[in-house]
Amino acid sequence: MRQAAGSLATRQIGEVLGLDTGIRGKLEPLRGKLTKLADRSWLHKRPDGKFTARP
Repeated sequence: MRQAAGSLATRQIGEVLGLDTGIRGKLEPLRGKLTKLADRSWLHKRPDGKFTARP
């Protein structure tokens, strides 16, 4: 997240992690984990659904 220039969508994060992004069922657990990290203030979730690193 810190190396990215801006915000990332869940699909982009999945691609970097090597997940099969063509199947929606593979992305939903990742989206849940990213949301939990945002709830714990490790990440920031933007209103458009993309995630950014907290400064």
